[in-house]
Amino acid sequence: MSRIRVLALALVTTAATAVAGVVAGAPPAAAAGETLTVNVAQPFRPVTHVASGGLYGLAENSRPADSTLLPIKVNSLTQPAPGVGQRPNGQPPGGDSLLIAPQADRVGAGQYIRMPDIYPDFPYRWVSWDDWLAKVDTMVRARLAATSVTNVLAWELWNEPDYTWNTAAAGNFNDGWVRTHRAVRALDPQTPIVGPSTATYNRSWMQSFLTRARDTGTLPDIICWHELNNPARIAADLADYRNLESSLGISPRRISINEYAAPAEVDVPGRIASYVAKLERGGVESAHRAFWYEYGTMNGLVVNSNQPTGTWWLYKWYGDMAGNMITTTPGAQTRLDGFAAYDPTRKIVNVVFGDEAGTNTVNLTGLGPLGSSVRVTLLSTPSSGRFTGVTAPTTVSTATRTVSGGQLSVSVPNMVATSAYQLVVEPATGVPAYQQRYEAENASVFRAQRLTSSSASGGGYVGRIDNSGTPRTDSYVDFVVNVPAARAYTMTIGYANATGATATQGLAYNGGAWTTVSYPPTAAWGQFGATVSTTVTLRAGYNVIRLAKGSPYFAGGTGYAELDYIHLT
Repeated sequence: MSRIRVLALALVTTAATAVAGVVAGAPPAAAAGETLTVNVAQPFRPVTHVASGGLYGLAENSRPADSTLLPIKVNSLTQPAPGVGQRPNGQPPGGDSLLIAPQADRVGAGQYIRMPDIYPDFPYRWVSWDDWLAKVDTMVRARLAATSVTNVLAWELWNEPDYTWNTAAAGNFNDGWVRTHRAVRALDPQTPIVGPSTATYNRSWMQSFLTRARDTGTLPDIICWHELNNPARIAADLADYRNLESSLGISPRRISINEYAAPAEVDVPGRIASYVAKLERGGVESAHRAFWYEYGTMNGLVVNSNQPTGTWWLYKWYGDMAGNMITTTPGAQTRLDGFAAYDPTRKIVNVVFGDEAGTNTVNLTGLGPLGSSVRVTLLSTPSSGRFTGVTAPTTVSTATRTVSGGQLSVSVPNMVATSAYQLVVEPATGVPAYQQRYEAENASVFRAQRLTSSSASGGGYVGRIDNSGTPRTDSYVDFVVNVPAARAYTMTIGYANATGATATQGLAYNGGAWTTVSYPPTAAWGQFGATVSTTVTLRAGYNVIRLAKGSPYFAGGTGYAELDYIHLT
């Protein structure tokens, strides 16, 4: 939704307004002893930071600074179409998807292109079908001509048709979808298509859309709608969609919630913890913070281009997660909730939670691998709004605790409902000074596939890194790494190559020159243990390392190889 404020606020339902009122005002009295249960022994998918994205998150001229984006591991973005005309909240047009692409690429982020943002107004002012199809032709050709841009994940054909589509002038939306889908596919048969991108999830509306799309061969590759009214409905909406999809005989689609959180919620870290928890548990592929205010701030996470707000620290904690997401169970779909990950290589449990006041409890189970004595650190970050920088989170407490039967109960007193909290549990004997192993399945994966294997480090790997030669299909994996010092590092790569001959991939980091990595043959696909090593010279702090079958300015790899991890020493 392009965020002309008066119109946007009119969209919020009575129920959502009530929720936002609670968040914006004094927090309600806490229920006695809300509990969040975290099962470290129950991973459910790799960490991919699915909800660390934004609508119009980036603006031209590298706004906000890369230094604010790399730590939060931006998964993906929804950006305006090439030649954007959209003027949200009266701002000049900005965020052109092709112009911000180099910055998104530098931080490992993909992007959806929102096509109707070629119009200047919101709701969009329909002109004619001849005008729209000419615009579609121009946008697609502009993208095809941008041969150095490889991070476009999908075309978003329209935005909030349940609110913005002019049926009187343009006809039925389902017919319009078919017509637009075919126009895009006539020029670009390869880039995925996302939709219908409705303002809310509505079963009857979705059923009508899916039936027509199914019957005309124009189903979106990625199903999308927005969750702007209340995080408590996310789980039910996702479950209902999956039931509907199955009932219509449609194969499971990837799901994106490419706008989430209402205006009074988006800058409240306690409430955002609840959104992220439900989006992760629901299995969405990507989710983007809604745009309500200014360009160039990553949706209110950054002020003055390079200063974090309170909510930024929640996403920094999220960005620090590695390994696998682990199961969290709240008492209900409202109040206390959180999300968590376990990195088995460092034995670090990272829990982020909030949306409740008073004294509450985090119960952890499955802690056996950490030993009988653990260090427990509790941090908090406030709801500072979008204009106030927060230089660091607050350390609430640190303690050494005894684990009994793999279980630990942590009481968290004096919680503030609008704040978010991080609970880090690690062996009392300590952990490595910096993360050395980066699992491929945790990385940014473009036109390849995350897979599982019992022999893979962490249980997952990336395979089908198969494509080169076109910016729409190039296959590569971007690792965002954080090292303590500027120096040369030995990078060991775990891999598999069952082609029977040596395979090669391109290696580049921080946008530098390409070199080639060679992978001798191994016994079988999906069976790991083999490694190769090379040297990379990294700067202190964050770096982006790319391993590619195909990528701009790289001629292309030979043969095929699957990636398990990289290890830096």
